[in-house]
Amino acid sequence: MMRNRLWQYASLYKKQLIVGVLFLLIAVVADLAGPYMAKIMIDEHITNANTEGVRWKPFAIMLGIFFGLAVISAIFRYLQYIILQSGANHIIKKMRNDVYEHINRLTIRYFDSLPAGKVVSRITNDTEAVRDLFVTVLSQIASGLLTIVGVYIMLFVLDWKMALLALCLIPPLLLFIWGYHKFATKYNHLIRTRLSDMNGMLNESINGMTVIQAFNQEKKMGDEFEKLNEEHLSYQNKMLAMDSATMHNLIGLLRSMIFLAFIWYFGSQSLDGVTMMSIGMLYAFVDYITRLFNPFMQIVNQLSRLERARVSAERVFELLSYEGVEVSNQQMPRYKGDVAFEHVSFAYKDDRYVLKDINFKALSGETVALVGHTGSGKSSIMNLLFRFYDVSKGAITIDGRNINEVPVQTIREHMGIVLQDPYLFTGTVESNISLNDPRISHEQVVKAVEAVGGLKGLALDDEVVERGATLSSGQRQLISFARALAFDPAILILDEATSNIDSETEEIIQNAMNVLKQGRTTFIIAHRLSTIKNANQILVLDAGEIVERGMHDDLLALQGKYHQMYRLQSGLQTN
Repeated sequence: MMRNRLWQYASLYKKQLIVGVLFLLIAVVADLAGPYMAKIMIDEHITNANTEGVRWKPFAIMLGIFFGLAVISAIFRYLQYIILQSGANHIIKKMRNDVYEHINRLTIRYFDSLPAGKVVSRITNDTEAVRDLFVTVLSQIASGLLTIVGVYIMLFVLDWKMALLALCLIPPLLLFIWGYHKFATKYNHLIRTRLSDMNGMLNESINGMTVIQAFNQEKKMGDEFEKLNEEHLSYQNKMLAMDSATMHNLIGLLRSMIFLAFIWYFGSQSLDGVTMMSIGMLYAFVDYITRLFNPFMQIVNQLSRLERARVSAERVFELLSYEGVEVSNQQMPRYKGDVAFEHVSFAYKDDRYVLKDINFKALSGETVALVGHTGSGKSSIMNLLFRFYDVSKGAITIDGRNINEVPVQTIREHMGIVLQDPYLFTGTVESNISLNDPRISHEQVVKAVEAVGGLKGLALDDEVVERGATLSSGQRQLISFARALAFDPAILILDEATSNIDSETEEIIQNAMNVLKQGRTTFIIAHRLSTIKNANQILVLDAGEIVERGMHDDLLALQGKYHQMYRLQSGLQTN
């Protein structure tokens, strides 16, 4: 599976890669022709010079050819390096884009189970390791294999018996590669996992630094990070020990064995003290055998990087294989906003239902409030309406149409949401309201800001840092509110949007809501019951069920849960 995916990416730039390999082949052929040319020059023009004299003209021509082959090899190695590197960089660019685009298609459920830091690790560290596979490992291994094949061909051309002796290198190397793969895969998985864990912890620590410092947890968090870092170091050292014990030592041992065999063979060719092998042949054999060990060393040295890249590729393709939702460009007219929950039940995991048989209707222009204690299911209802999750049982309809029949991007096009803790991006106030959407003009941004009563001293061109860390809670909430209104949604969701702001800002938003809720279905999840007195319908949830419903005065008259919650918030004692 992984090999197929890698091949699919490589095939996108196969012409470039084929040209690169072809240039590499030319470079290897030119390089390996050098020792053979040297043999001819030694045997025909140097060894025989005492009896025949050096034939300078042919000798000069052959020297020129020898030098020309070296130049050709250098030029084509340079070209193949540039071409293969360029192709590999394009492959990884494509892969990173695919991973990022796929992340945008993943459901919220995926991010519930995998921390953001680990996702980032797969996009950055793991794709970089895969890049190393294409940029360095494969080109080095391809160069090494071509050189090995070329050397063996030339050895067979010179002396087939000696070539057979040299073939003895292959079995121990294949055995080593098999053993290395077996153990290195395990350690590389652990190394990449610990690196991912450290990235996850770093992301969590940075986002939660206020809490860490406020509760003096710096040392505890440092100890936890040190433990992960120590485990990462331990596995790296095990890989280092395995590499050190095998790479140079193995090649050195095999080199000694081959040279011993070569000396024995050279000696067996002597007759009465006179060697039967020419000096040129001796030089060529020594040169080729020396060249044979360089690519072997080159290939063995790349095995560790190859294993790291292979493990990283598995992690990247595991993410890409996770089922996502295809981004749809389908558009639909702005709907009225009649919402109905019909016998909806929902479980985040297995059969642990957090919503049980939810039934209610919200007509266009109405304001529906959801109240209840923590964990009662208020936010889960909004998550289902926004299709961050899909219902386990039942159906949700908008204007009579099941929302599961409409692409998620299409259904959300006419929805707006303001969260309890709004997320702001690096940029300006205006870019955070319009999200740089070309459909939202400057005039619409200004209108939205005016509708929420201003931004409490902020200008549209003021800079905003990540998460709006330098702004007050009220300012962040007003920007988020203006963002939702700028898109003119048919359905507006306020998820406890007034819980983190002061009374003055809350009054500004309440005044804006009274003007803007006309023609728009508004859902409010609220802790402050005083803010929902004018809601058309209040749903009281408890343990995932609607236990009371009605308007404010009607619910107070029931003397039930809503009445109890309201009296507690009002500072009154219940009977």
